[in-house]
Amino acid sequence: MRREELEAQITALLKSHGSLSVAFITRFLNERGVSCTRQLVERTLRRMISAGRVEVFYINGNRRKHYRLRG
Repeated sequence: MRREELEAQITALLKSHGSLSVAFITRFLNERGVSCTRQLVERTLRRMISAGRVEVFYINGNRRKHYRLRG
């Protein structure tokens, strides 16, 4: 899968579910038929953060990162 297609799938997931962790993003992508690993999702999210499309935050004090769309 190309990077742009994966970014589009992640954007669609975050639009429909709100904020998600990497584990849930990976799980939902695999359920949609997109074969990807946690590492690939993390790399793609880092690119999207640096481009300003996604933001990261911590929830419940467990230091686990959650991601959501900006703006």
